[in-house]
Amino acid sequence: MTQVLRDKQIVLGITGGIAAYKAADVASRLVKAGATVDVVMTEAATQFVTPLTFQALTHRPVITEMFALLRETEIGHVSLAQRADLLVIAPATANTIAKLAAGLADNMLTATALDTQAPILLAPAMETGMWENPLTQDNMARLQNTRDVTVVGPGVGRLASGGVGSGRMAEPAEIVDWARVILGRGGSLAGQRVVVTTGGTQEPIDPVRFIGNHSSGKMGYALALAARDRGAQVTLVSAPTALPAPVGVQLVAVQTAQEMRQTVLAALPESDVLIMAAAVADYRPAVAVAHKIKKGETGLELNLVRTTDILAEVATRRAGLGRPRVVGFAAETQDLVANAQAKLKAKRLDLMVANDARQAMGADVNQVTLLDASGGIEELPLLPKDEVAERVMDRVVELLQGGSNEQADEQALE
Repeated sequence: MTQVLRDKQIVLGITGGIAAYKAADVASRLVKAGATVDVVMTEAATQFVTPLTFQALTHRPVITEMFALLRETEIGHVSLAQRADLLVIAPATANTIAKLAAGLADNMLTATALDTQAPILLAPAMETGMWENPLTQDNMARLQNTRDVTVVGPGVGRLASGGVGSGRMAEPAEIVDWARVILGRGGSLAGQRVVVTTGGTQEPIDPVRFIGNHSSGKMGYALALAARDRGAQVTLVSAPTALPAPVGVQLVAVQTAQEMRQTVLAALPESDVLIMAAAVADYRPAVAVAHKIKKGETGLELNLVRTTDILAEVATRRAGLGRPRVVGFAAETQDLVANAQAKLKAKRLDLMVANDARQAMGADVNQVTLLDASGGIEELPLLPKDEVAERVMDRVVELLQGGSNEQADEQALE
């Protein structure tokens, strides 16, 4: 799991709406990620969920009183405001949004919001008419123009009234993801542009059939999130997967190896790092039939041709640029290190991540070996894929801090 939330001080403000019950999940996710969470509830919020619920989840006192003293000499809102790394308000009702926009401080939450210099994450929740009212929209615009405020949602769905429309609070997982984005803005990859490819490409046989592989895309998505959490501007070039679109990442959907090639080469000149984690098909049908092939009495023969080697073309195109740094993946079933070393040299990579294809594809864990251009080999233990992604990103940071990789550049010029 990413470390971006670990040891962060987060104030979670909860206001009076039925969506307050979902704030318990937000608190739980933040605590599990390693954050220290102080919950501040308005009086109305306590009518929907009890303070005891949040105290049990955070293992900290819940603040409901305007003049609460956190310690004998600490003024509550001042202490919370000063130590907060992030203020999350979920749900944020129309009433509280109006108070924040007007600079009111008539309860502990609004007083803390007015005093803090920390960024604010708002998850609005209200009836559609209240959300779409021009006054609410003006209040939102005023807040975003004067404060470091990020707004998540609201979504469209079933509301407390029983109707369906915009105004439903964003889901807890999305709120926590945006907290990661905000707190990662000044990370070790801040200002860097990272392109990650992922998923298994699909090469059409006819309109309903294709040649593909078992790649789930999980490793590439984990890499994109790890780079995002370190402040990078991330483009995720994804072949088809069953994974939801990641928050805070530019997602470019492709299907075939040729579409992936075109997207990667177009992004190359402006990229600082390229991570090729996709399982790109080596072969495609010479001709994709326009209509569904009917089942016959005999077998079906396909004429296959090679697809373009994207990494080999990247190696040629980056010659003389000194960028981007390029990380490749090698999925092997035998002679793992030897085959990975050969690919590392042939593709002129800065770093190769090698793994056993039989164990990695579709799994939530991965055991990889990292090989670098200077001959270094590091074998990692079996780890969850998000932890593997963090280890890879550590190496990417080292590559960028080390400046130009002269060995790779000289090879590219040959």
